Amino acid sequence: MDITNIKVYMQAVGQNARAASRLMAKADTASKNQALIAMAEAIRCDEKNLLNANTHDLENAKAKGLGSAMIDRLALSSKSIASMADGLLQIAALSDPIGEMSDLNYRPSGIQVGKMRVPLGVIGIIYEARPNVTADAAGLCLKAGNAAILRGGSEAMHSNQAIAACVKEGLRTARLPETAVQVIETSDRAAVGELITMKEFVDIIVPRGGKGLIERISNEACIPVIKHLDGICHVYIDDQADLEKAIRIADNAKTQRYGTCNTMETLLVHEGIAKQVLPPLCKIYLDKGVELRGNKAACAIIPQMKLATEEDWRTEYLAPILNIGVVSDLDQAIEHITIYGSQHTDAIVTENYSHVRRFLREVDSSSVMVNTSTRFADGFEYGLGAEIGISTDKIHARGPVGLEGLTSQKFIVLGDGQIRQ
Repeated sequence: MDITNIKVYMQAVGQNARAASRLMAKADTASKNQALIAMAEAIRCDEKNLLNANTHDLENAKAKGLGSAMIDRLALSSKSIASMADGLLQIAALSDPIGEMSDLNYRPSGIQVGKMRVPLGVIGIIYEARPNVTADAAGLCLKAGNAAILRGGSEAMHSNQAIAACVKEGLRTARLPETAVQVIETSDRAAVGELITMKEFVDIIVPRGGKGLIERISNEACIPVIKHLDGICHVYIDDQADLEKAIRIADNAKTQRYGTCNTMETLLVHEGIAKQVLPPLCKIYLDKGVELRGNKAACAIIPQMKLATEEDWRTEYLAPILNIGVVSDLDQAIEHITIYGSQHTDAIVTENYSHVRRFLREVDSSSVMVNTSTRFADGFEYGLGAEIGISTDKIHARGPVGLEGLTSQKFIVLGDGQIRQ
């Protein structure tokens, strides 16, 4: 396909996707699962080629001076390639939501009214860095009966195209249309502008990446968008927390991986236990090279800590930098999360059941957690097989968007000759 004329190229991609979506909507579960299993096998067998392509991307990224967080998200390994394949197999093992009927009730007229789950149609996904998104998105969209148009970042072009070849192989094996998943072959940004305005071909846009990308898509798209802008995640250690448990959770939530949207950016600690928990916890952070910024009460306990600015509390670092705030009670912790959080993922560590109930009820985030790390906010960890992204929107889909988030429902009415009087 000629990609020199971006508008013509994207129109052809859109037309192919719309045609493929009609075939995917009626594809049976066995065919979709066969394609997913074949994709997983192709990815495993093609590991060497995937790593070579990724090495090319990593060399280019380093030459361009991209940051360590971006390079971390870009890198593939034998382990991450195996995880991609496992994710596809998990999706194959999930129940097929398409055609599922629910809420069937008889009406006084004798008709029976219910709902049926159906595909969204064509899903456009725009993402940066992470090549694994190509496999995850392809698998989820396929199982949910959709066609997908994937536009990865220029920094991962070689990796994405190598994974796309494995996806096509899986579709061919199952005799499903290869155009059910199309990975855009140009890094020209004009392709994104076309994709987010092709209302006749695309039903939903899902942006995954930095705040700048998501804001641009949200502002310019003529198509509904499933999104989140920031991952400003909090962990609150209550005065009735198990301190050993709290230290383990707070360490993991920040240092297990720095460059992800579910990494903790602000730690809140009840003043009643701050002098007990902060010294050993901050030693762990400092030994791992984490820069600490805190309020006056936190700085008084940990002298190596810088005084946090107002902007710090509103920042998603995606880096080894952590805000720490000492708060007077649960009310102040919830108020801080309400003011500075991004409604992504927030956690409480406590043994007090009443505090647990209040935190779950009053914290308005897409994932609210108790006595565990924010790093679990992930479609794979939630048993969704994988995720298309994490939505902080409040309509259609919220939290990790798996199969159900990539479907809609229509009303179905079953009758036996009834007419309206």
